[in-house]
Amino acid sequence: MPIDIVLDAMGTDKSPDPEIRGAILACRLLDVRVHLAGPEELLRPKLREALNARAHHGFGRHKERLPIFIAQASEWISMEDKAAQAVRSKRDSSMRVGLKMVREGRAGGFVTAGNTGAAMATAKMVLGSLAGVDRPALAALLPTSTGQPCVLLDVGANVDCYPENLVQFAVMGHMYAKNVLHVANPRVGLLSIGEEDAKGNALTRDTFPLLRELKLNFVGNVEGRDLYNGAADVVVCDGFVGNVALKTSEGLAKLVSSSLRESLKSTVTSQVGAMLSQKAFKAFKKRLDYSEYGGAPLLGVRGVCIVGHGSSNERAVMNGIRVAAEFAEAEVNPGIEAMLAIR
Repeated sequence: MPIDIVLDAMGTDKSPDPEIRGAILACRLLDVRVHLAGPEELLRPKLREALNARAHHGFGRHKERLPIFIAQASEWISMEDKAAQAVRSKRDSSMRVGLKMVREGRAGGFVTAGNTGAAMATAKMVLGSLAGVDRPALAALLPTSTGQPCVLLDVGANVDCYPENLVQFAVMGHMYAKNVLHVANPRVGLLSIGEEDAKGNALTRDTFPLLRELKLNFVGNVEGRDLYNGAADVVVCDGFVGNVALKTSEGLAKLVSSSLRESLKSTVTSQVGAMLSQKAFKAFKKRLDYSEYGGAPLLGVRGVCIVGHGSSNERAVMNGIRVAAEFAEAEVNPGIEAMLAIR
């Protein structure tokens, strides 16, 4: 049976166009039903226009066949809004409407590329936390040299953490890697400034022995470079460190991509060489492209919530829907609660 996913249609920087195109793409490629949360008077004509445009370009008339619906929401939270104030004042926002559908069991997951702070605050308020979870964490998938992504958490939901929070992050990351990424026995690492047990700050030194006692495949401390060499499948840290690591990685990926493109342009002269280099560059760029990963799951809430980039294009939106559907079908949350209950 198709799974229902709610998509915040007012999230991206160029909303609702990327969301509508991403929803159409998802419904053509995935076994999902997509509910666009936002003002119907804006979304309905935009959706009709997008479907007609696809028909005009030879995709056939899918308008009546695609399972895309509109969940009416009269308000939305912009990137400029202060998260805490907007969550309280905009009670009919597209985020709240979508997350309510998840809470009520009318949808299996929620996807937004909107205001990250507002998305996390609304999810915590509407869905609540899992049993045994003090603070939900935002996870990010990072590419590695092995081809198996590394789950890094927290990447911004909790700037200040206690050792117990990182222990819970490890359990949540373990269950996500095992059930969604299908890693049989995920290796869990603690992000620090050295591999030795005693290295790091007070938080990492106090967390290390707690992680060692867990019934997980704990591989000890890992360093920043290990995020990309496949040394661990799950890496835990506080949200301050994780967010800095994530944003630094995104900036470096853009620098490497643009530098490589310019180098190829200046050095490749033959037509055959240009074609080969272009193919290699596209494969390289795809490996680093955040849009392939679909967004960051908010782990630890009673439901599925995926948070994407504000600059998400239609492919990133489609992959966000795919990740939400995979998360919902994998039964991650019951596993997290069970493991936290017996530790």
